[in-house]
Amino acid sequence: MSYTVLVVLALAGAVTVDLAVLRTALVRRRAFWFSYGICLVFQLLVNGVLTGIPVVRYSAADILGLRIAYAPVEDIGFGFALILLTLACWVALGRRRNGGSPRRGR
Repeated sequence: MSYTVLVVLALAGAVTVDLAVLRTALVRRRAFWFSYGICLVFQLLVNGVLTGIPVVRYSAADILGLRIAYAPVEDIGFGFALILLTLACWVALGRRRNGGSPRRGR
């Protein structure tokens, strides 16, 4: 299974967990997209260094070949899935701790 297929599955899984399983709906919140943008900048910086040197190399057969700051575009998708899943779990656990009353982001 290629890295691209794994990333597509990770993205679908993370969005499903956010919207249907935990019902945190972070992808509909402006605060999430703002914080994701901050994470993306640092992800591109670190990925750019690691793949530009190159400390990390990818098989050309397992990626699409499109790169952003030396990093394969799949890394962007995988990072998005990780951040979304982590924050969705964080919000759901906080909601549980507060007795089920979620704090809405703006």
